[in-house]
Amino acid sequence: MYVDAGLRAFPLGDEAIIDVDSFSLRGRSMRPVRQAVTRINRAGYTAEVRRHGDLNPDELAEIERLATEWRGNETERGFSMALNRLGDPADGRCVLITARDREGVIRGFLSFVPWGVRGVSLDLMRRDRSAENGLNEYLVAKLIELGGDLGIRRVSLNFAVFRNVFSTADQVGAGPVTKLTDAALSFASRFYQLETLYRSNDKYRPTWVPRMLCYDPALTVARAGLAMGIAEGFVRPVGPRFLIGPRPGESQPVRTEEGFNETVREQERDLLIPEPDAVQLSEQQRVRRGKLELLREAGFEGYPVSVPRTHRVAELVAAHRGMAPDTTTDVAVSVSGRIRAWRNLGGVTFAVLDDEGSRIQVMVTVEGTPRQARELWRRTVDLGDLVSVTGVVATSRNGELSVLMHSWRMASKCLSPMPVMHTRLSQDLRARNRSLDLLLDPNSLAMLQRRFIGVRAMRDVFTDKGFVEVETPMLQAIHGGAAARPFKTHINAYNMGLYLRIAPELYLKRLAVGGMQRIFELNRNFRNEGADATHNPEFTSLEAYEAYGDYDTMRELMREVVLRTAVAVNGRPVALRPNASGGVDEVDLDRPWPVVTVHEAVSKAVGQTVTSASLLADLAQICAAHGVGAPAGAGPGKLVMELYEALVEKETTFPTFYKDFPVEVSPLARPNRNDPKLAEQWDLVAFGAEMGTAYSELIDPIDQRERLTRQSMAAAAGDPEAMEVDEAFLGALELGMPPTGGLGFGVDRLIMMLLGTNIKATLAFPFVRPSVHGDDD
Repeated sequence: MYVDAGLRAFPLGDEAIIDVDSFSLRGRSMRPVRQAVTRINRAGYTAEVRRHGDLNPDELAEIERLATEWRGNETERGFSMALNRLGDPADGRCVLITARDREGVIRGFLSFVPWGVRGVSLDLMRRDRSAENGLNEYLVAKLIELGGDLGIRRVSLNFAVFRNVFSTADQVGAGPVTKLTDAALSFASRFYQLETLYRSNDKYRPTWVPRMLCYDPALTVARAGLAMGIAEGFVRPVGPRFLIGPRPGESQPVRTEEGFNETVREQERDLLIPEPDAVQLSEQQRVRRGKLELLREAGFEGYPVSVPRTHRVAELVAAHRGMAPDTTTDVAVSVSGRIRAWRNLGGVTFAVLDDEGSRIQVMVTVEGTPRQARELWRRTVDLGDLVSVTGVVATSRNGELSVLMHSWRMASKCLSPMPVMHTRLSQDLRARNRSLDLLLDPNSLAMLQRRFIGVRAMRDVFTDKGFVEVETPMLQAIHGGAAARPFKTHINAYNMGLYLRIAPELYLKRLAVGGMQRIFELNRNFRNEGADATHNPEFTSLEAYEAYGDYDTMRELMREVVLRTAVAVNGRPVALRPNASGGVDEVDLDRPWPVVTVHEAVSKAVGQTVTSASLLADLAQICAAHGVGAPAGAGPGKLVMELYEALVEKETTFPTFYKDFPVEVSPLARPNRNDPKLAEQWDLVAFGAEMGTAYSELIDPIDQRERLTRQSMAAAAGDPEAMEVDEAFLGALELGMPPTGGLGFGVDRLIMMLLGTNIKATLAFPFVRPSVHGDDD
């Protein structure tokens, strides 16, 4: 921007900036700072962080006295430190951290000026020369530790001129020009502390942010550098006063103008709490807000705490079905709902009130409705408003069941235009504005309700069989339990990285070791992978473990879960599948489900026998013949899985259990009791997708450690989906885990399969790509 404005830019150096949230004293590179902090702590020092405005006059005077005393006769630096004053009432937001020794005597302090809203920049460093070494390191570390209470998130330390030269010269292979420049600057540092500033800040491992010197092209680099040196305090101005101007004072007097400090504080408040951007309203939104004001002027709330409601609309419809046309009863009721349609016929106004999908008509007439209520209704009510209507039950001349309004109250004013009934939204808008989709499309609402009914049925299956529902951590220090790419996050309290869990398996097994023999968890998992019609980064799964069970007992349990869930959501044990005509076909699930080994299924798909003893070269030829990619370095089991996923899984329609997977792709399953090259694992596949999986769990801690170690080596080699070694899990397993059957399946995917729809339709709020213009909901 400055260059575009016609200035020249010269790289001057770098500013050391510490990010408070990521700063840590751990690690080899932070050892010097850590040792200094430990030394000061052992000496009994304590630190305190406060704003200048929180200090009383005596405390400020003491700090100013110590600053002058400890400075001595040294020349003060210039503009790299922000101020040339201390204790000015206008600087109330400046931050002071003091270090007191065991006797409570101040032995050093740092003062910082505000830097934006969440940052501070070093202004003044002072220490008693007789204090212990490492006091400055202690003060910086304590500021980062304690400054969070003041909202500090960034700390700017010193500015290091020509920092890049010193840094490059430290590297192996630095060129002769760099070394020569480094030597020259090191010599200059004897007088101007160039290298000392860099070294004293680099120990904190800050982020070095380049800073540029921008100057008028009319100046030469030398003249610009001289001006900078004078401002910095490196060069004293020499010459008569009429040529060089007055010399600035070493301290700035307190401003005494009336209202000055109040103006400064007001500007700071504006900085800290900026005015929000003006909301851009459409014409219809402005009109609706105007009606809200009319309602308030009439003495009524647009968003009251409660409104009259004696009956639900569904109750009235059931109780008064079959009433003759043009009938008025003496049954007084109050009903509430959303206005979905509106007709004004002059003397009579009709509105359709929707309450949880049940609808009733509201009649506003000259004879039956008081004038004030009628006029306020006409002037302030719009489509989409939530209202409470009080009146008597009646029917119109056409026999429409109605409430003849006597009075009404606004329950919640709708400020955005509401489309008329039966409007069809685009798929993108339905996903982005889920609330509007549910209001306009009864099928969307019914789909969600069926999902919740299905989830309850799943819980009922396990509860009826004596399983206990448990909860395990969502935030995990080690990602495990599945091969998937995790989401990463950070915990400030311990300054360490964490993962959102990809599976609860390892924690559930630790509970099983602890004696919980039948447990299940129905909860969220997170995987940083694709988002499409069958995958959502955040999804719901159910995992269950039964002591003294195996993958055969889990197979019967899985079938029961699917059938009972199907009955709950569809009324009978069927799955709905979309057909070419736009309707759905029913697939009867209450038939035997095939159980086929993986190698039998692959053999049938490729037309030749494949077994656990098949050679790698033969499997590679089969993959090539069927156009299936063979990953580099893959073993025989991995190639069998590639064939299975490409030729078997995607071609399976009716629910089928495929069992006995290659052991190298099942790190948590027990080896097959008849063939150690296979694992006792099955996958339930239906309509081209995996529905669930189960194991005879691996409970041998030695075997488990070897498998997880191999996985961790893959992770170290760059595989983002490979599991890490979880020592807490392995330690629990060494206590002894009973023979156990484990089951896991995706709740979202099972509901999708039964209802014949995509994943977005079954989720209350599916993840969607952010809109270019922001969120629409």
